[in-house]
Amino acid sequence: MKNFALLGAAGYIAPKHLKAIKETGHNLLAALDKFDSVGIMDSYFPNSDFFVEFERFDRHLEKLKREKGINLDFVSICTPNYLHDSHIRMALRRGADAICEKPLVLNPWNLDALSDIERETRNRIYTILQLRLHPSIIALKEKIQNAPPEKMYDVDLTYLTSRGHWYYTSWKGDVSKSGGIASNIGVHFYDMLSWVFGEVKENIVHLHTYDRAAGYLVFEKARVRWFLSINHDTLPEGIKMKGQSTFRSITMDGEAIEFSNGFTDLHTSSYQHILLGEGFGVEEARQSIEIVHHIRNAAIAPLLGDYHPMVKLPVGKHPFEGTLPLEMVVANDF
Repeated sequence: MKNFALLGAAGYIAPKHLKAIKETGHNLLAALDKFDSVGIMDSYFPNSDFFVEFERFDRHLEKLKREKGINLDFVSICTPNYLHDSHIRMALRRGADAICEKPLVLNPWNLDALSDIERETRNRIYTILQLRLHPSIIALKEKIQNAPPEKMYDVDLTYLTSRGHWYYTSWKGDVSKSGGIASNIGVHFYDMLSWVFGEVKENIVHLHTYDRAAGYLVFEKARVRWFLSINHDTLPEGIKMKGQSTFRSITMDGEAIEFSNGFTDLHTSSYQHILLGEGFGVEEARQSIEIVHHIRNAAIAPLLGDYHPMVKLPVGKHPFEGTLPLEMVVANDF
């Protein structure tokens, strides 16, 4: 049985990690979050110690080690994106391996620093890239690998997941902390596309505002038009009428790739692979981090050539602002 600690226990994604630790038969020693709404822990590890201050959390782990000989094996990291690399370093310096939610970091050069500390400590850094374990995506990758080498695919990716005003108050609405829409809700899709279709050859950004982003990616084996949004107004009318708040679609050469089901246990599957030493590490995360970093910093390209049709949907005002921040205004004149 391995001993875990968890950072960010009050966050949205933490229950999936708690469930994965439990279902793989391991133990949660302690959890940390500055917010104390963590009653979900009762469903998994009611006897785990919980802290709202890092210093007391750290002291507790040290006492377990010095006084009881209880060592920490893994630290699961579910904290805001901009804190990931710092928390990963803490885990490795404690002699534990790190399991970190995506995006592993916000900037490509942060990956190099993590590789350095991985070599220094000889502990491992793993990230959750769960779509690589989805049966439909595995089947898609096999199909691409078995296709004629010269074959290029035309792919449309659409991911719409409605978020309320709370989003803009939270760290997720702060680009410096979340990395923006592409990093926060899109990074696992970019990783999946990279894994299936190969290296990026071209990365064009057509739109990047506070609530949506769109662009055109060319991989070795595919041309991809993509659109991401957290604005409810961008949902198809049929989805709204059903009372649903999320719409995801990937089509390849006009045919839908069905992957809506099968998400439930992917974090547990990720943990099973990690515990076998087969998890995804720093280098596996690199291309998706490079993609989202470029999207965040790229100049907005005019709508020439191919682009996602939803890019022309009207963009409203930020709910907290009279006008959009100048640096986020779309450059295209529709």
